[in-house]
Amino acid sequence: MTALKPLRVNAFTMNCVGHIHHGLWTHPRDRSTDYNTIGYWTDIAQLLERGLFDGLFIADIVGSYDVYQGGLDLTLQEAIQLPANDPWMLVSAMAAVTRHLGFGLTASTSAETPFTFARKASTLDQLTGGRLGWNIVTGYIDSGARALGHERLVAHDLRYDQADDFLALCYRLWEGSWEDGAVRKDRARRIYADPAQVHAIAHDGPFYRSQGVHMCEPSPQRTPVLYQAGTSGRGQRFAGEHAECVFIAANDPAAARATAGRLRQSLVAAGRRPEDVKIFVALSVVAGATEAEARDRHAEYQRYANPEAGLAHFAASTGVDFARYGLDDPIDYSGSNAIQSAGQTAQQRGWTTRRQLLRQFTLGSRYPTLVGSGSQIADELVRWLDEGDIDGINLSRIVVPETWADFIDHVVPELQARGRYRTAYDEGTLRQKLFGAGDHLPARHPAQQARWPTAASAPPINRSCAGSPA
Repeated sequence: MTALKPLRVNAFTMNCVGHIHHGLWTHPRDRSTDYNTIGYWTDIAQLLERGLFDGLFIADIVGSYDVYQGGLDLTLQEAIQLPANDPWMLVSAMAAVTRHLGFGLTASTSAETPFTFARKASTLDQLTGGRLGWNIVTGYIDSGARALGHERLVAHDLRYDQADDFLALCYRLWEGSWEDGAVRKDRARRIYADPAQVHAIAHDGPFYRSQGVHMCEPSPQRTPVLYQAGTSGRGQRFAGEHAECVFIAANDPAAARATAGRLRQSLVAAGRRPEDVKIFVALSVVAGATEAEARDRHAEYQRYANPEAGLAHFAASTGVDFARYGLDDPIDYSGSNAIQSAGQTAQQRGWTTRRQLLRQFTLGSRYPTLVGSGSQIADELVRWLDEGDIDGINLSRIVVPETWADFIDHVVPELQARGRYRTAYDEGTLRQKLFGAGDHLPARHPAQQARWPTAASAPPINRSCAGSPA
């Protein structure tokens, strides 16, 4: 008998006030204005671990949303992902008060440098005991590119080419610089690390050059769990090559199944297996003890939402200033260099005027929202699992921490009763918990080509290395 697929759940948030459901920061029970305090995050982490969540998935951007109305006025008034603090700074505190919760953190290959980023990731994977995941993004807003000193954002597909090279260098640092037996910790012989088993890597790629030793000893996972969210044609090819978890948007299980099928096929094309990826769909949930309670709460939330703020966020995603259009004027989505799949999806769904778009943002977001009792929500989530060919959800916050607390109290027990949700955590790293096949990437993943001595590397560090570091 085939085992029932369990639902994986990440809490989806950002180190800011207004993340996805814009305007809800004004709700009297919402705590998101405390985002810049340690207690806010440690409380969330402990709540999620009580609910046996797989992880906390923290989005991030570099830059600000200045497309709508050609400026930042509405962005600042409604805190539309501005201000936004660094998500990586949060993890040590949350890891200290939890044992199992995973952390999926966003970092852009357009804003980081591989050598220093690899060190940061290894450090956090060590401090969390192997609970780190990296959500790989390439950047999508021009304001961020300008803030980093560039004239404009690099072309969409070229950003993915750069990300390929970024990862190739990181793989060599994480997988190829230190052998498994390099760390001896031999006090008697005064050998912490064996020089013969630590290797300088030499990388000369189309975007990055580097020569040197990875500054960190191997972390529990070596390479963090690799998340990715791009579903454009180029994004799917990138996912097929690299991703272990992919975050998708879909309005219904049929759309999810179509996207999941394309993603799994992209893995096969890259020499991997369809089951090598876990697919998470973005959903919002308003759960109550009864359907009536949930619907009353949903109506209450809508009174605090700001649909125009949601539209301003979507303008940045598509690169289109919707404020330039009348309510019923047809919108031109062509020529975007932002998130290509966002504009394509809008056109496919018939969101061709500003009026039609605003109808999608009644809760400040365009995410599908499930409203009902715990039993009703559980039934619907099982349908997404079985019909949508997904593995889990990224559960977006509406009111913090109420959204996640209601899910834990009302939905989790119903899923457990159906055999669709864990009743206790497994031991091990985040990768082991997700895939059950060990702490490290499998041999068929391209990162393993960087393992010593497979990769072409510079000599051990007790010999001279030609060239100068970049």
